[in-house]
Amino acid sequence: MPRPPNDQVSATRRSLHLAAEHLLAATRKRATGEITLVPAAGGVQTPVLPDGRVVATIGDELVVRGPEGERRARLTTLAGAADQVGIEPGFPWSKHPPGTDYAADAALTVDPAVAGQLADWFLLGQAALEALSAEVPGEDPSAPAIFPEHFDLGIAAGGVNYGFSPGDETWAAPYVYVGPHEAPPADPFWNAPFGAYRTWHQVATAEDALDFFREARRVLAQR
Repeated sequence: MPRPPNDQVSATRRSLHLAAEHLLAATRKRATGEITLVPAAGGVQTPVLPDGRVVATIGDELVVRGPEGERRARLTTLAGAADQVGIEPGFPWSKHPPGTDYAADAALTVDPAVAGQLADWFLLGQAALEALSAEVPGEDPSAPAIFPEHFDLGIAAGGVNYGFSPGDETWAAPYVYVGPHEAPPADPFWNAPFGAYRTWHQVATAEDALDFFREARRVLAQR
């Protein structure tokens, strides 16, 4: 499938990042004190909350599913969508601020087709990270999770971060990355200040991502 232009990806990614922090993670934090999210078919969602609800972004919609049924609203603004589905917007931070500023009535721009490709990117990442975790059980891999402040899916294992980003202000195209906690050895493999990355133009499958992770581990083993 052809990848959309970076400007379209960036616009949708910024809006979904706002929704992830100020609608999804905000609801989970109020309910449980936790903030991480998980990939979902077509989008991103909370784990099941104590009251049985799941709050998700699917395409260009905010969705709340629970024992009482399902409610949906277009992602036009944070406050507007939240009001239509009956949740409270705005990340309730105390010590650490969220990664994005809360603007209740600022317009959100979500292209459903782009949102679908970003959702597929996270699902590809989930499969790759689960496979990597199965290969390195002795390195105490963490469970894959989407961290809303950065809006990326990642794990840590053996002093290394592995993950999938939908893009950011430095690299507009979504990318898969490896970030050693300690400075990596001198090698052209490392093409970023934090370690190494490959964009979704270079990585089409979970096996492609696994090959990238394995190569990173091979290079790290040489230090």
